[in-house]
Amino acid sequence: MRVHLSERWRTAVVAGAGVVPALVCAAMVPFRARIENTSIALLLVLVVVSAAATGVRWAGIIAALSGTACWAFFLTQPYQQIVITERADIQTAALLTLVGIAAALILWGRRKRHTHANEQQAYLSGILRTAGIVAAGSSHTEGVIEQVADQLVELLGIDDCYFDSDIRNEAPAALVRDGTVVRRGRDLDVERFGLPTDCEIELRVHHNGVTRGRFLLVASTRLALPSLAQRQVAVALADQVGAALATHDRSW
Repeated sequence: MRVHLSERWRTAVVAGAGVVPALVCAAMVPFRARIENTSIALLLVLVVVSAAATGVRWAGIIAALSGTACWAFFLTQPYQQIVITERADIQTAALLTLVGIAAALILWGRRKRHTHANEQQAYLSGILRTAGIVAAGSSHTEGVIEQVADQLVELLGIDDCYFDSDIRNEAPAALVRDGTVVRRGRDLDVERFGLPTDCEIELRVHHNGVTRGRFLLVASTRLALPSLAQRQVAVALADQVGAALATHDRSW
């Protein structure tokens, strides 16, 4: 449901980015004889910035292009044509487009970096939380395994994840130590094509060079596109399970 709502929100924002500048320009038609075109252009820049501030990648750019076209159509002579004859109006249109697109890209970039920083903080919190449980000497290794499995599902955007202590039969694909996904000796471009959907992906659990089991990752019903950083965090989480299993073995 969250995915559908997000898609609807993005579609609505992009549609609004194209329509609102047209409405603003149409509303200014009765006043075009009394208001300078440059003043209206500045108003349209505010509309573009507002669209970019939503965080939807194309909203600001679409608003900039729509604003320029509608400004030319409604507010420059000859009216009701996307034709600009005055040199000053041509310069204003060019500046409106460039400033609008630049503002959109800057705001989108800042929002993306902020989102990325929040994700990184969440990943780190998950690792530290799991590490704290292990460091406390918890004997409930099953609880640690379940917690990490849940974190892996959320982190990687996959369908399921479960732990397997039997490592004799290798899975067709594997998430290895550096975050690379390998299938039959070939590195996969996960960020472009996603995780394999037709087989389980093996993530081995290590501690001090000893393999103590593996997580099997399942991404069969959705396209999962985890970044390299997310995959490296997944390896770190698996290592926490290795430490928990080693602690449990020593206690016996």
